[in-house]
Amino acid sequence: MYKEKLVSINEDPFIIDLMYARPDNMTGRPVYQEIGFGNQAWVHPELKERLLKLIPLLQQKGLKMKICDAYRPPLAHTLMKEIIPFPGFFAANAERSQHCHGTAVDVILTTPDGRELAYPTKVDGYDPLLAKEVQSGQMENFMKHLKKAARDYTSDDPALAAAIQNRDELRLMMESIGLEGIPLEWWHFDLPGGRSEAYPMIDF
Repeated sequence: MYKEKLVSINEDPFIIDLMYARPDNMTGRPVYQEIGFGNQAWVHPELKERLLKLIPLLQQKGLKMKICDAYRPPLAHTLMKEIIPFPGFFAANAERSQHCHGTAVDVILTTPDGRELAYPTKVDGYDPLLAKEVQSGQMENFMKHLKKAARDYTSDDPALAAAIQNRDELRLMMESIGLEGIPLEWWHFDLPGGRSEAYPMIDF
């Protein structure tokens, strides 16, 4: 059971608002609710230990951190793949996703009252109109949009300057506690080696 191997995140200044516990995500369904998991943020103890190191920095900056995804039950991952089977959208299988090992988080920074800071895209590149296209098998417009999700995305548009600055601040903050980002998702951070034998996939 996941509760025997993972620990929950419930400390201030972390806000728990898992996107797959709500219907407003790219699948269009509250997958975590459907399988009985709900809106719970569980992670490997080593990952939580690192996240807790952020508390003084967040307090100093007057910010909070929203956890948009943490441990993902393999059952949920399989269901998400069935809803959106497009290769590369989700990891090929649950074993390949560090979320299913409890060693990954998707996060954003917010104001003290929970308002999300601006970023080049929403987490997972979510857009309600594009989500409907993706769910019907149309990927072209979404893939163009997703270029903005790359952590090295740049733009001359002054309207995106603050969003890019916020993205870079988040990356530096997460790297300062030893977590690793991935090239195509500015919101996703891994515990190094989080899919190794030391961090097996955890069943729900």
